[in-house]
Amino acid sequence: MAVLTAPQTLADRVRELKRLRNAVILAHNYQIPEIQDVADYVGDSLGLAYKARESEADVILFCGVHFMAETAKIVNPTKTVLMPDLEAGCSLADSCNANDLARWKAAHPDVVIVAYINCTAAVKALADIICTSGNAVKVVQSIPADRKILFVPDQNLGQWVMNQTGREMILWPGVCSTHVLFTHKAIFQLKQLHPNARIVAHPECLPAVRMLADEVCSTEKMVQYCRTNSAREFIIVTETGMLHRLRKECPDKVFIPGPTDTCACNECSFMKKNTLEKCVAALENLAPQVDVPEDIRRRALVPIERMLALGR
Repeated sequence: MAVLTAPQTLADRVRELKRLRNAVILAHNYQIPEIQDVADYVGDSLGLAYKARESEADVILFCGVHFMAETAKIVNPTKTVLMPDLEAGCSLADSCNANDLARWKAAHPDVVIVAYINCTAAVKALADIICTSGNAVKVVQSIPADRKILFVPDQNLGQWVMNQTGREMILWPGVCSTHVLFTHKAIFQLKQLHPNARIVAHPECLPAVRMLADEVCSTEKMVQYCRTNSAREFIIVTETGMLHRLRKECPDKVFIPGPTDTCACNECSFMKKNTLEKCVAALENLAPQVDVPEDIRRRALVPIERMLALGR
């Protein structure tokens, strides 16, 4: 195989292989721009879950992190699910160990477990229902008021959901290592430089950051908010990959990456492991593949389907 180096050449090769393999390319909003531009669908975890379930392709190339590709395999057991790089993991998913959760569940059998989709398949298999940042409020509101809830693994999202619903929950002590780097000080200082900008923050951010925001929402809802809001400037407090999609869909507006105390923007090193070169290799070799043990897959499918049944 000839060595391909030019980004456009690599993009053309990805598109060619996609046709040859009857593949669909799903990409998270945090992926690099070159991957977003060759994807069939770019979205947040909720949108990607629906697209994975609806896919009629033989092969799914999932450009995101490992738990997302696992979710695609859970809802499509007969399809080949590929990742560009199996090392694209997730600090938040790592914060909730399935064995630890199983022990907790055994000691608290009457508690409803709501699992944020940012968790492993083994954790999903222990949950009663899955949620994403886009539908977490709806999911929690669907649970009878007399039931206790454990929310895993993101305590910041869980706290935000508690504030939105007025519902007390037990929170698992997990965080996203990328979103907790945003600070009140850094965002406040940037706001002074752009006083007319709206601040849009992801609910995985710390409470002190969320309190500065004009809008707290999932990445998909960020697109909707920025498209319909009359403001021209927006400070986007989430992983920097989100700005590429916002700039494409709202070209008449200005998007400023939320800074940390040490950096003008904030990247997830796991999300950035995927490249066009790795996409080409994955489609050429049909590897690396993502598999989920069948017993875990069957159990994990139940709470995922409960979430999907609630609708968008």
